[in-house]
Amino acid sequence: MERHDQKRLIRKLDLELFVASLDAMPNPKWALEQYTTPEAIAANMLYIAAYTHGDIIGKRVLDLGCGTGRLGLAAAFLGAEQVVGVDIDAAAIEVAKQNAAKAELESKVQFINADISTVQGHFDTALQNPPFGVQNREADRPFLVKALESADTVYSLHNHPEVDERLIKILKSSQGFVQVQPSPFLERFIAKNGGTVTAVYAMLMTIPKMFDFHKKLKHDFVIDLYVIKKDAADHP
Repeated sequence: MERHDQKRLIRKLDLELFVASLDAMPNPKWALEQYTTPEAIAANMLYIAAYTHGDIIGKRVLDLGCGTGRLGLAAAFLGAEQVVGVDIDAAAIEVAKQNAAKAELESKVQFINADISTVQGHFDTALQNPPFGVQNREADRPFLVKALESADTVYSLHNHPEVDERLIKILKSSQGFVQVQPSPFLERFIAKNGGTVTAVYAMLMTIPKMFDFHKKLKHDFVIDLYVIKKDAADHP
C-alpha cells in the first residue's frame, strides 16, 4: 500500500477506492443496525472533514461505533496523526484490525472492543455512523453525547427527518452532497449537550437487501452529515 505525505491532496476517487478495498462485516447483526458505510458516503464524509474544514490531517481522531474501521482507516489514510476506533462487537473489531494490517496502517490506528461509554481522553475530531434508531428508538443519542464529551469537532451521520423525493432526485444528479438545514430536534439536542451545528450535508445512501424483513432489493434514502463544534465553554 502506497504511503501518502500528509501535505499531499488525495483525490476523492483514490479515497473511495481505498475504502472499497477494506472488508465489510461478513455477518451483520440487524439488532445493532450494522449497515456498512458505503465507500461513496465515507469518502464524501472524510473529504469534507479533511479538506473543507481541516479536521483530519495531523489530528487525533476518534471513530465511535467503528465497525470494521472504514471511517477511522480513511482518516489515517488521509493523514490523521492517530486514530482510535471503538465498537461493542468483537467480530467487527477483529475485521477492523485485519483491515488495518492490510492497509499497513497499524502504527496509526488502535481498535478497541468496548462500549462507547468507556471512552476517555480528549480528541480533536470524532467520526461516527451511529445506529439510526430503526430498531432502538434514539439509539444515536448516546453517540452524540459521548462524541461531544470526547472531541472538539464531531462528524455524525443521521437519518434525514423526512422522506424527500425531490431531494433524492437532486442528490442523484449532484456531485454527492448538498447543504441542508438541520433537524430542529437534533439541533436542540446537540445544543443541550454543549454543541453547535455548523453545517449539514445531505447525501444519498443506498443499501441492498440484507435481512429477511427487507422488502426491496435496494433502498435509497437521504442521510445527513452533521458538522458539530463543541461550545468553547465546554472545551477541556
